[in-house]
Order: sequence, then C-alpha cells, then structure tokens
Amino acid sequence: ADSPALELSPGDLAVHQVHGVGRYVGMVRRAVAGSERDYLLLEYAENDRLYVPSDQVGVVAKYVGGEAPRLHRLGTNDWVRAKTRVRRAVRDMAGELMRLYSVRMTAPGHASGPDSPWQYELEEAFPYEETRDQLGAIEEVKRDMEAPKPMDRLICGDVGYGKTEIAVRAAFKSVMDGKQVGVLVPTTLLAEQHFVTFSERFAPFPVKVAMLSRFVPAAEQARVVREAVEGRIDVLIGTHRLLSSDVAFKDLGLLIVDEEQRFGVAHKERLKRFRASVDVLTMTATPIPRTLEMSLAGIRDMSAVDTPPEDRQPVLTYVGPLEEEMALGALRRELLRGGQAFWVHNRVDTIERRAGWLRQQLPDARIVVGHGQMEEERLERVMIGFWDRNADVLVCTTIIESGLDVPSANTLVVERADRLGLAQLYQLRGRVGRSAERAFAYFFFPPQQSLTEEAHERLAALSRFTALGSGFSIAMKDLEIRGAGNLLGAEQHGHISAVGFDTYVRLLGEALSEMKGEPALEQPEVRVDLPVRAFLPPEWVGQEALRLELYRKVSTARDAPELATVRAEAEDRFGDLPVSANTLFAIASLRLTCRGLGVEEISTFRGQVRLRPVSESWGHEAAVTLDAASFRPATRTLNLEPPGTIGGEDLVWWVEAALRAVGDTGNGSTPVPIESHGHANPP
Repeated sequence: ADSPALELSPGDLAVHQVHGVGRYVGMVRRAVAGSERDYLLLEYAENDRLYVPSDQVGVVAKYVGGEAPRLHRLGTNDWVRAKTRVRRAVRDMAGELMRLYSVRMTAPGHASGPDSPWQYELEEAFPYEETRDQLGAIEEVKRDMEAPKPMDRLICGDVGYGKTEIAVRAAFKSVMDGKQVGVLVPTTLLAEQHFVTFSERFAPFPVKVAMLSRFVPAAEQARVVREAVEGRIDVLIGTHRLLSSDVAFKDLGLLIVDEEQRFGVAHKERLKRFRASVDVLTMTATPIPRTLEMSLAGIRDMSAVDTPPEDRQPVLTYVGPLEEEMALGALRRELLRGGQAFWVHNRVDTIERRAGWLRQQLPDARIVVGHGQMEEERLERVMIGFWDRNADVLVCTTIIESGLDVPSANTLVVERADRLGLAQLYQLRGRVGRSAERAFAYFFFPPQQSLTEEAHERLAALSRFTALGSGFSIAMKDLEIRGAGNLLGAEQHGHISAVGFDTYVRLLGEALSEMKGEPALEQPEVRVDLPVRAFLPPEWVGQEALRLELYRKVSTARDAPELATVRAEAEDRFGDLPVSANTLFAIASLRLTCRGLGVEEISTFRGQVRLRPVSESWGHEAAVTLDAASFRPATRTLNLEPPGTIGGEDLVWWVEAALRAVGDTGNGSTPVPIESHGHANPP
C-alpha cells in the first residue's frame, strides 16, 4: 500500500498472499516460547483465524476490488483456484498486449519533421501558463510523433487540467506535416466544445477544422465526408460517426481519442485497426493506477498530467442535512455573480416536480431539466443550450458526472448524496471549479433519516479531501479499478474483484515480464524465530494505524540503507527507540542478510540457533570459520552455539555478525554491509 489512507483498520477485508481474502480483526500481542511480538489477526470463513507475525505484514494488503468478495477458508484450495483462474486470464491478456506492441514496433509509421515556425507561434499564443506536467506530456508526444514507429500514447489527467491543449498542439504538428487529423469524442456536446476550442486556436493559420455529429444537417455531413476523402479538411472532429464505413481520409496521420472507454466493442475494434499504422493519442480523466502504469511501462506509453492550473482553487464542500433555504441561497448567490448552477435530483419520476418547485422559488432564473431517459437528441440540445448559457440552472440526474465542461457553472447542489458512491460524488464535484472562480458544492442528505454507517463514511471522506486533484485516495481506489478495467478491457473487472487489486497487478506484472523473457524475482519469505521481545510498544506509538504503517515499512525495506532511513524517520517522529523496537529493527536487518545468503528459516532448539537451508560449501566453511558451529549436510542445517549469557537484541546482532564473518563464499550473493549498533562481537 502506498498511502496511509489505505492502511487496514479493524473490520476491513484484507488479502493475504498465501491464504486469500479474510477480515482484519486487529493487532494482538502474543508471547510464544520466550519470544514476544505483535500479530495481525485475520478471520476467515467458518471462524478460522490466522495470526500473521508483524514482521510479515508485507504479505497482507487491504482488499480493494469493487465488489464484496466471499471470505476464503484456510487450508482449502479456494484461493489457489481463484489465483490460477486470474493468472490464466491475465496471461492471455498480456499476450494480446505484447502482440499489439510488437506489431506496432515493426510497422512502418510516419516520422514527423521538427517543429515548424508556425508551431512556435501557435504555442506562444496559448493564453495560460503551462503546468510542468503539461510541458512534459507535450514533449513526450512530439518525441513519439518524430519517431518512425506509430505512436500509441495515453494521457491521464483530471478534467480541466489542460489535456485538450496537448491535443491541439499534436494536431497542429501533424497538419503542418501535411497529414490529416481525426478527433474522436464520446458525446455531441464534447464534439461541439472541441470544435470551438480547435477552431479558435487554429484561426490565425490556414488550417480547416470541421465537425461531424448528429446536429450537423445531412447535406453538410455529406459535404464534410466528401472533403475529408479529397484531403481538403485538415482536422475532423466527431462522435462515433467518424468510425462509420463511409468516412475515409485521404492521408490520416493522427487520431486523437477522448475517453476511449466510453466507446463500444465494435468501435474499439475499428480503432485497433488504426493503431497499427497511424499515430494514436488517447486521453482520459479516469485515473490510471500508478502500479499498473509501472507494469505496462514500455508497452503502453503513458503521460500523467497531475498538476492543476495556477489559478485553480479547491472546491468548498459542505455536507449536511437538507436545508432548502440554504440550497436556494447558494443558487441565488451564484446567479448574482452571473454564474450557472447544477441541481442534482437523482429520481427521474419526480425531477419535473422538483424543477417546478425551483421555478416558483426563483422566478427570475431560467431552469432546464436533463436526465438519461429523455431521447438522446433532446438531452443533447438541453446540454448544449446550458453550455451556451441559454439557462441558469440545470436540474439533472447524475448523467452530468462524465465529461461535461461548463466553466461558468460553479455551484453544485446534490439532494440525496447519501445514495451515491464515493467515485460518483467525486466526479460530480469535479463538474464545478473549472475556472478561476471559487466554486461551491453542497452535498445534502434527508434531515429526518439516520445515515447508514457506509454513507456517513463516504460523506465524511468527501468533506475531508477537498484538495485539488487530491489523490482522494478512497474514491480514487474505486475510480482506479474502473480505470484499470478501462485500460485493460471491462472483462478484467471480474478478475480484479476475485483476487483484489494488488494481487491482480502483481500477477499481471509477472505475466508481462515472463513474456518479455525477464526472470521473475521471487523474494523468499524469511522466518526468524528467536526468543526475543520484538515489537512496537503502544506507549511509544499510540495509534494502531501508525504502528501498522511502521511495521509495513520495516518489513518491506529492500536493503540496509532503506532500513536505516525507516529507522531514522521513526526516531524523528516518535523519539528514541525503546528496547523492543530496537530488537525489531535488528531482526529486520538479520532478515535482509539471510535473504542475501538464501537462508529461509532461523529458529532455536535447546539453546542452539538453527539456520536452514544452507549450501554445502558455505555450511562447511562456516563450521570451520566459527568456533561454536556445526553443519548437518543431510538437512542443510547450520547450528550455532551462542554464549549462554547473551539474549534479546544482542542475540540477534550476534547471529548476524556470525553470518557476516563467514562472508559470501558459498551462497553466491554478497551480504550488504550494515552498521551494527556496537553490540556483540562475532564468535
């Protein structure tokens, strides 16, 4: 888990890499055979319980997968079966991704020339300050276009973070190179918006921009189609009408696709055919998980645009029981400053009545209604009218959550916020605050009703995360799962919920590296059972969530320098380490050394410390080098005799020093030197 907000809290579902999905009960301390440590308690089906030692918390992750899965039983094949099924599906998909990738690598594409003087002029005329991410993405896109293979780049970024400008510049570069550009968008409204943007930006140059959508009269459509074939149109913007069989280009160089996941399967197939030969630039506002980005690196090129424009302010969010006066006051304030507002009423059968009531309360306001059950054309006319500022208030259902960009609308009222999912609430709030004006969002729930626990959680989260593009971790997770599904195909959604997101991404990464012929890096689990007290006492770190986070950092540190950093950070945050915490760090260090030598288990038996498995050459050398050591080749076990007086943290350092004293002759990998904290000398 990369952020504390995704740490486990009691009652959460959790995934154990070996045992599958269980419910996290909490942290308990147990003393067993002289050693004392904290355990994470997980409950499985049929009341099975699993105690996970705190030094292995790395194998437990919070379950994130959209649906509520059933708990697995310990000691059965449930989990193995689920993983195998997903592994198979993931392997097929990885194969398909690699195939597309190799076709692209071998296909001859068109290499664009360097920027023309007009390109500089166009870019200079951009009225805003570009953000760092924007400039980075533009650089990457141009580099791709100038390479001789077809581009296939995905740009992820929150709505209003300047993805369109990247598209404008790429399109212009392609046109300057004598090519045509297609811009494919999911809705008529977006087509209109892009048409206006592109036309304004290209006005000073001899570039012809045209649009195809249902609102373009038939005669006009025929003319546009004809001119596209003749090569007289440079940039053609349209809905899926662009993919119809009668639309063809004379010399298509670049295809820009906005929100690809909103197109159907047949449309996606047509897009696939384009991908092999022309440059394709895809844009999406659904965030793509970082982890997924990593595993797809080099197969799908991605640029993330995460920084908000300079003048953007966070949306002020109010959550509370519905007060009609307050809601009306919010609308009046917005209308007074000449803005527009959304009023979300998510019941189609009563929406007209609500709009009627608003018309009585605000007689001067122009109020229109939009919902998903209107015929599409009428709905689009309403939306375009609202965007053209022919109305002040749009009373609508949640259909506005995707892709409606109205910079002058800066107040949002949601009536039954308790009925919506977090991702939906977040997307809705993203509809306002698209310009430099301060925006307001009001999430109401019915006053007389008690909220369900879950609804309360969701609304609390919303009012907490008001920061801009605030990684908004919880909703993000839901959105990321959608994002992952969009990127990899919707059929993957079921597999993600079967094993949880983290496991899914791990399996995908393994499948891809297997196909690229990279060796899989299996980190063996190292078990250290020494009679010592190694834990973080609650009187030193009070909150369980913080203790869990620190345990996770200690157990997942990859090498000595990283462990030293974790230690320094802990001292800095919580003060001097108590004895039991020092011992915990000593064990973590010993574990890293064991991993370097291939040792998987350290235990004690009748006063001896046993290490196994140990390679023969190394074992014999240890028996010779160390005074109190014997080696059993049959079981590959090395037995060490520590001095009788030594215990606790000193015992741990003593064992590690002994391992280091033998050096790295046998098991083939070099132990990393670490600073011992001046304890017991090696035997």
